[in-house]
Amino acid sequence: MDLYLMGNINQSFNQMINYKEIKLSEDRSYFSLGDHQPLWNKMFVEAGKFHSPGLAPVKDDSGAYHIDTNGQPIYSVRYTRVFGYYGGIAGVQQGDQWFHILPDGSPLYKGNYRWVGNFQQNRCAVQDAEGYFLYIKEKEGIPLTQERYKYAGDFRESAAAVQLLNGRFTHIHHKGASLHGQEFLDLGVYHKGYAVAKDGTGWFHIDREGQAIYSHQFAQLEPFYNGWALAIDLKGKRLRVNEEGEIIML
Repeated sequence: MDLYLMGNINQSFNQMINYKEIKLSEDRSYFSLGDHQPLWNKMFVEAGKFHSPGLAPVKDDSGAYHIDTNGQPIYSVRYTRVFGYYGGIAGVQQGDQWFHILPDGSPLYKGNYRWVGNFQQNRCAVQDAEGYFLYIKEKEGIPLTQERYKYAGDFRESAAAVQLLNGRFTHIHHKGASLHGQEFLDLGVYHKGYAVAKDGTGWFHIDREGQAIYSHQFAQLEPFYNGWALAIDLKGKRLRVNEEGEIIML
């Protein structure tokens, strides 16, 4: 940690506000306690919401950094851009170098990437120097596997949608191996046990085995919301479809 701030942080720790009570203004330029009055008399070029452990990303004329619930920076370094803490880990950008830092401001691992995402379910998608995507593990910051992808999304429900080097999409589970072995033209993440998938005809929902759960296909399709999903059929008509394949026209 940047020790020049250690004393101030420790001194003010007991006076900190519960981060859940702090609201971000609609224009993302200041924080308040809901009374529309800026906390700490501070305005920012850009700011993000507070996340556990009570830290928020901000940017002012000096650069981008994180603050605590007293509005104080937690380290002296200034970055090109910083992002919110997820699971106590935040992504930062310094020029063309991207990496993750811990709540004390220290790097999670040695080295950097072309781009980094946020840790979800202890895994994070990153982009290497050659432009390929891979996953790293929380704590170690080391690759989950040696596999590289054209694109890699966040993990959700212990699975992630990835674009293979052949251009097609599939799901992998949290250990990095293929979840169901099926490949599609496009693919979404799992939501409440199902994911949207696309083949040469259209979109449909699949289960954890990669199998379609009904025979319909659509031009556009959303994830299920309480058992029903909004869709547009191949003729351009709006409708809703449920998990059994029942359709209600809108």
